[in-house]
Amino acid sequence: MEFGDRLKQFRMSRGLSQEQLAEKISVSRQAITKWETNRGLPDVENMVSLAEIFGITLDELVLAENENTGKKTARFGSETVYDIDCSKHFDIHMGSAKKIMIFSGDDEKIHIRLESDSLEDLGSIFKIKLDEKKNRLDIDCVKKKGISRYEAEESVDVVISLPKNYTEHCEIGALAKELFIEGLKLERLEYDGAADRIFIKDTEGSLELTGKTDYDITIEGRCTQLDVNQWSAKTMIHVADPDVYKVVNKGRKCRIYYEKDGILCENISDMNGENILSISGICSELIISSR
Repeated sequence: MEFGDRLKQFRMSRGLSQEQLAEKISVSRQAITKWETNRGLPDVENMVSLAEIFGITLDELVLAENENTGKKTARFGSETVYDIDCSKHFDIHMGSAKKIMIFSGDDEKIHIRLESDSLEDLGSIFKIKLDEKKNRLDIDCVKKKGISRYEAEESVDVVISLPKNYTEHCEIGALAKELFIEGLKLERLEYDGAADRIFIKDTEGSLELTGKTDYDITIEGRCTQLDVNQWSAKTMIHVADPDVYKVVNKGRKCRIYYEKDGILCENISDMNGENILSISGICSELIISSR
């Protein structure tokens, strides 16, 4: 694994956007992008700063033979893999988790991996049940042994890889502290549930988030369409360049606000870009934040 790939994994495992990491070491976001795409390396001073932020040694950050991914590799894991031979509608119910990561994979399989540092026999605690129909696959994560929602939210990570060539529409129901959506290519993804923090990067297709709790969303790279459907809640969306988005209010008694450098302001751009951010639902607020 090259340095840029390890840096990206360290950053994401800490729940940091490129902008947030750049601020911590006083460099530009473009510098982080350059390092993560293996088009350059940080100088020694920045290497030291990065290692301190991630709580690792310089050897762990720099040496290729170390495969540390930003946190200690999960001690325990359980993976379910299922072959897909045609375009499918996936309906996935995961229950509670600490972190959920969703991306598009290059193989013709769907992968559901559970990871934990404290729950040893994940295969006995959870059962992944699959019910396949003609153009649909229903997936349920069922708790086989007694484990509380609190325990799951503190100790279980979920990694979902969807087959890029065979995924048209995916619905996911879950409760998570963090939700990562990166490198996803499909027609539509619907996430129904809670997530304290959401990170979206380089997605193609329509994303819809539905919930009754607040969302804090960071977007990096491209996001073609994001619809937030809420009831009496607030969503903050952090974007690097607001000019690439058109912002739409589809809700009833919903309000849209704009924030620049932490200060509420008037519309910060023409907001007439080719990508779409929208709010729907009832009595909710959408705040578009940029620097």
